[in-house]
Amino acid sequence: MIRTLIAEDDDNLRKVLSNELTEAGYFVTGKNSGAQAFDTLEKEEYDVLLLDLFTPGPGGMEILKKIKTLEIPVEVIVLTGHGTVATAVEAMKVGAYDFLTKPFKIDKLKAVIDKAYEKKSLLRENLLLKTQIRRQAGTPEIITNTPLMFDILKTVQKVAASDLPILVYGESGVGKELIANAIHSVSAGAERPFVPINCGAIPEHILESELFGHEKGAFTGAHERKPGLLEIANNGTAFIDEVGELLPRLQVKLLRVIETKVFYRVGGTREIKVNLRFISATNKDLKAEVEQGTFRSDFYYRISALSVHVPPLRERKEDIPLLVEHLIAHNPSFKNRRFGKEAYRILAEYSWPGNVRELQNLVYRVLLLSEHDVIEPSDLPPHLTSGRRTHTGKLKDVEREYILKVLKEAGGQRGRAAEILGLDSKTLYRKLQSYGVKE
Repeated sequence: MIRTLIAEDDDNLRKVLSNELTEAGYFVTGKNSGAQAFDTLEKEEYDVLLLDLFTPGPGGMEILKKIKTLEIPVEVIVLTGHGTVATAVEAMKVGAYDFLTKPFKIDKLKAVIDKAYEKKSLLRENLLLKTQIRRQAGTPEIITNTPLMFDILKTVQKVAASDLPILVYGESGVGKELIANAIHSVSAGAERPFVPINCGAIPEHILESELFGHEKGAFTGAHERKPGLLEIANNGTAFIDEVGELLPRLQVKLLRVIETKVFYRVGGTREIKVNLRFISATNKDLKAEVEQGTFRSDFYYRISALSVHVPPLRERKEDIPLLVEHLIAHNPSFKNRRFGKEAYRILAEYSWPGNVRELQNLVYRVLLLSEHDVIEPSDLPPHLTSGRRTHTGKLKDVEREYILKVLKEAGGQRGRAAEILGLDSKTLYRKLQSYGVKE
């Protein structure tokens, strides 16, 4: 439904337009001046404004300039008389979408409103680029040659046809976001936004505002109204990554959005309506956390209506050569480089606690540091070769030594160490805690 605001001081014309557009299926609000319309836009979001430039109060040009400073500005259609067409053209230079000369036919008005709304939708998508959450063009290819992954890709095709929430689960680094993106890319809404929201990467005290947005003055530092990521993802897919990190109170709020498709911005009083597909991902055993009472059961059963398990790399080691070759082929600086047979054998014998992410980081690191065109065992990190000669019960000790070594090399910077290891920061933190490493 296109939200339309009318700023017109002619009561009869305003009422006629409001009635006609309402009957045609638009959501319409009428105001008798541009100033009143701007006050409304500061509190609520509309798609299109029908603006008579000569309503009482501040001039229409001034109002138009102020409107264009809003984060997601409304598209303005200027309503003008025959004698003020030049002024309307000037308004378009300032930023108005179009103008109509009175009197005009309602069908003509509806056509212009619809086109203005299309532009507004494009501006909303551009906001994804501004906040650096738009996906790059095309979906990253899923590289595999194992029956286990082929079965998962079949599951992806099946679940993509449904609008039910989907839970993608598996260890850190297995490619859960890749699977989520694949689900989105083969769904009916593939051309719509795919917005990742990493609950583990956003500090808890600002996560609510990032998810739901906030109104101006909602809290200290909220100097202007800001749409949340759920609002930006409207009509597309919201990917809730590391959903297991959500606090219970935010689980309740997100559950309400999934069930009712409405929410309020922080500090807001107006319902925001969204049409979203939800895909969540976790590396935790949420079912066990539900049983322990640390994760809400109602939220868990709602987000896991459909589920996809992504297996760890150690269960699909046939993919390792393919993944390595793919990484080399897609990086021009590694042209004519390759891994030797013995190096591949060592990669296959390693347990890969960081999964595909760890493999990717290791391959890049080895290729950057090695002076050989063919990578041999001597080019690989010591923890891989020592892992070959270690009994299964000692693998954790080898992993521990390697993680602590990388942490030392990173100067104690856990974020950098996690990046090198191919682990997310929370997983690394938990491992260091188990090793008795304190802050």
